[in-house]
Amino acid sequence: MLIVQKPGWRKFVAYVGPGFLVSLAYLDPGNLETDLQAGANHGFELLWVVLIGLIFALIIQSLSANLGVSTGKHLSEVCKSEYPIFVKYCLWLLAEVAVIAADIPEVVGTAFALNILFHIPVWAGVLLTGLSTILLLGLQRYGARKLELLIAILVFVMAACFFGEMSYVKPPASGVLKGMFVPKLKGEGATADAIALLGALVMPHNLFLHSALVLSRKVPNSVSGINDACRYFLIESGIALFIAFLINVAVVSVSGTVCTVGNVAQTTADQCSDITLNSASFLLQNVLGKSSSTIYAIALFASGQSSSITGTYAGQFIMQGFLDLKMKTWARNLMTRSIAITPSLIVSIIGGPQGAGRLIIIASMILSFELPFALIPLLKFSSSSTKMGPHKNSIYIIVISWILGLAIIGINIYYLSTAFVDWLIHNNLRKVANVFIGIAVFPLMAAYIGAVIYLMFRKDRVVTYIEPEKDDAIAQAHLEIGLNNSFGPGDITPVPFREDLAHIPLPE
Repeated sequence: MLIVQKPGWRKFVAYVGPGFLVSLAYLDPGNLETDLQAGANHGFELLWVVLIGLIFALIIQSLSANLGVSTGKHLSEVCKSEYPIFVKYCLWLLAEVAVIAADIPEVVGTAFALNILFHIPVWAGVLLTGLSTILLLGLQRYGARKLELLIAILVFVMAACFFGEMSYVKPPASGVLKGMFVPKLKGEGATADAIALLGALVMPHNLFLHSALVLSRKVPNSVSGINDACRYFLIESGIALFIAFLINVAVVSVSGTVCTVGNVAQTTADQCSDITLNSASFLLQNVLGKSSSTIYAIALFASGQSSSITGTYAGQFIMQGFLDLKMKTWARNLMTRSIAITPSLIVSIIGGPQGAGRLIIIASMILSFELPFALIPLLKFSSSSTKMGPHKNSIYIIVISWILGLAIIGINIYYLSTAFVDWLIHNNLRKVANVFIGIAVFPLMAAYIGAVIYLMFRKDRVVTYIEPEKDDAIAQAHLEIGLNNSFGPGDITPVPFREDLAHIPLPE
């Protein structure tokens, strides 16, 4: 029988969708805030963090996709089957905290957008963000794909604004390249800003999300079919994250040029000293003139809604995978939003726009500290022959991913310990209070380090991949071309297709 092969580009298009949906999370208000602060405080010196962060994001997002394609399960489901019940519930709680921390920048960013557009107080805007759940639900009635396309267009409008401004302010090429390829942590707050950048770029909930999104695609159950799918998902993620990289570099470069290069006017210096998402529209005045604040606010609102989509889907998959619980999209979004509104409301009332902007940085740092609890299981599972069979990571990917992962974990632990000790030494509290705080906090730090070590060195015990008999040549041949082991006529089966994930609104 003659089998007609699809052209390569048509095969690729059939897999497009998950990577671009995940990449919207790399353009959310948390990224914009950390990019703006990094540029304003350190010029171009932290561009190397953006480069390494997105290279690492590409590696681990591709590993996440490979895990889903090869096992037919997403990351939270594999964690549930592998770890003891106590560890499973701890990982679930940490994953939920990560989703909530990722939602805080959206709450604050949307509140800032409403403040710019309608001049309402930031705290009132925070309360109104609860209505975006209703907006999301209403727009999905017209088709979620159309909603995602609209949001992507608006986000890229903002990207075009920053690219236009970058061509106007002309950042020095030597400074940008040096910042991108010469690692440096110099100046007050550089380590904290670098950790916040990493937390905003490499988000733990995205690892759960990507491994689930790929399950909406029908993949041939053969070595070559799975390898092709993994390659196509890698190419798609590479294109999407390269675009995200260029946008993040443009934001840092514009902020760094306006705030640090040449003779900076006193008015601009004052604006740069406390730059937040609420005040950043002045960076675009050269391109957009008087309309800069309106266009910026609309794009900022869209950027906030993009993380709502990814965060809601991630929350659904995390809850379904760890607990076998399912919630409707609007209910899941409302639950996450209700929890994220609380700290945002308190901080915006007490600290105003500056406090709310600082909360975005804190949320990004929380994401960075949370990263090991999604990253380590992913690295171990994707490198395990008991989980992945012949599709496990190559030795080069194993070495590179573990080096980068351990570097991020090491930076987090270093910053956590040194920042806390420095605060204990220099605060104005009484010695007795410092002793009690130290007694309370140091065990938590030890528990954090102990949990990371446990996940790293615990041996995997659950086998999810069954290899054919080595001496069974027929079984080996059937595995390669995609036939199952019943050897009946026409037994060509795809990797288990997940009906529970088939509703995901991605392009066909």
